[in-house]
Amino acid sequence: MAIEAARVPLRRWQQAAVAVGSAVGALLDPRRADLIAALGETTGELAFEMVLERMKKSPEGRAVLLERPRVVSAQVGHAWDLPANTFGAAYARFMGSRNFSPDDRPPVRFMETEELAYVATRAREVHDFWHTLFDLPTNLIGESALKVIEFQQMYLPMCMLSVIGGTVRFNEKQRSLFLKHYLPWAVRAGKECSDLMCVYYERHFHEDLDEVRRKWGIIPSPRIPK
Repeated sequence: MAIEAARVPLRRWQQAAVAVGSAVGALLDPRRADLIAALGETTGELAFEMVLERMKKSPEGRAVLLERPRVVSAQVGHAWDLPANTFGAAYARFMGSRNFSPDDRPPVRFMETEELAYVATRAREVHDFWHTLFDLPTNLIGESALKVIEFQQMYLPMCMLSVIGGTVRFNEKQRSLFLKHYLPWAVRAGKECSDLMCVYYERHFHEDLDEVRRKWGIIPSPRIPK
């Protein structure tokens, strides 16, 4: 219901206008999560349609589409009470150490159907699960590396635009680290892991973190000596 209420139907020309305006605004101020979100929605419809079809063919993906879990405090708060070795507890530590809230992500507004709006919402909300699984920081290098993995998984144009925008903002040392270590790792990690949009993460909160990484083919990020 909340996803349906947030949706704003757009004509094609309006969608293009929002995409261009969001791209320009995001380049001027990369901290504007709302503009980055709008850019992802208005340029990613075809990619989200392909993700939707893959989810329909996967048992866990179909369960996600049927039950439509949300990564919000009311539904994932129990992760903070799980044993330290579990995936859920690792996610809780990731969020707590950064003072993040699951409720902070902007709503999806510009998808054509409610079903696609949910897929886009799910992609946005599992972002922090992926940070946890791949052991990636939330600095510029970590976010850029995760965008490479997200592109490998979903083929969203916004992900590549974000990587390009991120590399422009790197200093010389960051650019060298990213190109030499993190980019090759992210390309490999995104290809070799499971189809992560077809995973019902909340059903695996209680499982050992190392075990779920093995099960889903997750290669944690490299540890680069300083």
